[in-house]
Amino acid sequence: MSETKTYKLPIGPVHVGLKEPITAWLDIEGEHIKDAVIRPGAIHRGVEFMARERNPIQVIYLAERVCGICSFSHAIAFVKAVEDAAQIEVPIRAQYIRSMVLELERIHSHILWSGVACYTIGFDSAFHLGMMLREKVMDVLEALSGNRVNYAVTTVGGVRWDVTPAVERTVMDMIHYYRNEFASFYEAAINDPVVKARLRDVGVLTTEQAIKYCALGPTSRGSGVRADVRWSAPYDAYCDIHVEPVVPQDYTGEVHGDVYDRFLVRVYEVLQSLDILEKIMEGLPEGPITFEPKVNKLLTVLKKAEGVGYGCIEAPRGDDTHAVGLKAQQENVQWWKVRAPTYSNAVSWPLMFKDNELADAPLIINSIDPCISCMERMVLSDTSSGTKSVVTKADLLKLCREKTDKTRRLMGA
Repeated sequence: MSETKTYKLPIGPVHVGLKEPITAWLDIEGEHIKDAVIRPGAIHRGVEFMARERNPIQVIYLAERVCGICSFSHAIAFVKAVEDAAQIEVPIRAQYIRSMVLELERIHSHILWSGVACYTIGFDSAFHLGMMLREKVMDVLEALSGNRVNYAVTTVGGVRWDVTPAVERTVMDMIHYYRNEFASFYEAAINDPVVKARLRDVGVLTTEQAIKYCALGPTSRGSGVRADVRWSAPYDAYCDIHVEPVVPQDYTGEVHGDVYDRFLVRVYEVLQSLDILEKIMEGLPEGPITFEPKVNKLLTVLKKAEGVGYGCIEAPRGDDTHAVGLKAQQENVQWWKVRAPTYSNAVSWPLMFKDNELADAPLIINSIDPCISCMERMVLSDTSSGTKSVVTKADLLKLCREKTDKTRRLMGA
């Protein structure tokens, strides 16, 4: 009888199946994955440190560059944190416009992910169909802001661009277009027997595991967890427009918690975003779009502000949370902390890998729609001593508490 042997196999940090650099070390028996360890740390850019040399208005454009897909989500989470710290009221019309752009961003992110998922399993025709459909929402974002990636729409206390009648018509045309055309992608992807066979029961994360490991966004909802910040802690236009979390049991009557369910959630959330956009456009109130239109006056208000602010929104990948510290008479942001949803969702990867086939590894990684550049907040290197060491959880906890004490002293708390 032959002896079974386990091999370690790295996927990444650069791999054709990965959208961004990260390494998954897989324990393999033949083609079977027995265990996995995820090693991030290949794309740290130090954006939080860079913010300490910028004022809050300048940091907005840095926040947009945390991620190229959910750039507006990060900018909104940041300005909400600043508004919380400075106690700034945002006009209602600006809140509606922010929600409108958030839903436009969700549509383009989900369609992009769905197309890439089809590409990963070799379904290229559905991938190209998804890319073609995504162009429509990108056109709307360009009509609103002049840009297709970083829109520069928001500012502290409101938004920089209003919704003109021409933009309103463009948005309504887009809604009409997707109501007619998105069904073809739904039929090609969701109802295709090969897609279902490739995605069903692959990369399973049970409801209990999703709760225990704090999965967020479509990853948690794909496991049947009703978790959505727009529903549990409504903000902006979502205070007036009810949003029900999309979970597979409401559509298929069952929860598998697999890649197919995560795919299903994103496709249905595109349709949900169209309903939300329609209600936003119908109820868009009149009024100002910013707390203070003159930047110099706004900066003067922010310079007087002191305290800690917190901003949390439902980004396309899940709960995006920013915290910021402001100190009176100090022009620049004192500190800024970003907690992107991939932080939490990546913790669930080893569970999804277990007892799956090696060929499904890229699909499982992509199923949480990872944004590694969003997640990478820390890298530790010390080559001066020439020795190797491991930073334990206790070490990180100690460092974290020391930094909190230092911050409190700086804030005079």
